[in-house]
Amino acid sequence: MAKRKTSKRRSSKKVSPQKKLLGLIAVAVIAVGFLLFTGEVPEVVQEMLPPELRDILFKESPTDTPTPETPTASETLQPGTPAMNLPKIAGNSFNDSFNKSKRMLTEMHVEAGQMLTFYCGSRFDADNKVYHDDSGFHFKSDEKRSNRLEWEHVTPASAFGQSFSEWRDGHPECEDSKGKSFKGRKCAEKMNMTYRYMQADLYNLRPAIGEVNGRRNNYTFTMLEGEEREFGTCNMEIRDSKAEPPDNRYGDAARNYMYMEAAYPGHGIISNQNEKLFAAWNKQDPVDEWECERIRLIEKIQGNKNTIVEDACQAAGL
Repeated sequence: MAKRKTSKRRSSKKVSPQKKLLGLIAVAVIAVGFLLFTGEVPEVVQEMLPPELRDILFKESPTDTPTPETPTASETLQPGTPAMNLPKIAGNSFNDSFNKSKRMLTEMHVEAGQMLTFYCGSRFDADNKVYHDDSGFHFKSDEKRSNRLEWEHVTPASAFGQSFSEWRDGHPECEDSKGKSFKGRKCAEKMNMTYRYMQADLYNLRPAIGEVNGRRNNYTFTMLEGEEREFGTCNMEIRDSKAEPPDNRYGDAARNYMYMEAAYPGHGIISNQNEKLFAAWNKQDPVDEWECERIRLIEKIQGNKNTIVEDACQAAGL
């Protein structure tokens, strides 16, 4: 009996079509009002939206492309401006396989002769083995994983994944072989093509030491007090469910988040508290030659431009 009662409570048949329509209209008006006047919808309002309406307002088609009138990043992102003031640009619509992305990136780095990990500067090879002879890195607790290369989502998958109903609530088709329902990343990956495109976006993936990737987990970036070192001389700080990259990676990390926010708007990728931080990091750590070359190589593979970094490279003459 308990199961039948639960099923009835979850059913929408008790709500008349007229009341349901009025409710959808009311919540939609509130959400659109916030979008028009503030440029974003508070999380509490987003949670009021039913999944189908959330999908319409906050998910874009994988094949969406910017119109010719779309402004460039340099036109909208001025020094000191919060990171949310970004243009809408085209995201990845080329490849939806995370595993394929990792293989393509390994090949790209090998061909370009760029064989250093993103945070700690350890060398890696075409077989995804990592060597710490010259980097000063020392493992904390997992020596085996510290010698393995992994491709890290600089903007964690959970940062955009939780905007998908499949991640938050699951899906009727997300059941394992024993009939047990599941949700989260596994369900979003199975059921939602837009999520898969975002997860596989080459611009958001950087080569990382396996242990560092595991310790960083899905923690957001912030400024941490002190200068603790848990990986030898590598200036990657992780504690209290937060992470701070080395200062020579501040700008790279900030522009990575900005690209993801611009390419996939409406997914809540940059939090309000990090808008000013990323804008500051963007100025503090300008682009370098490899960051500029990297986006050109990725564009050749993936097809879409990263105008956030491209405009900065043009301004720097790189």
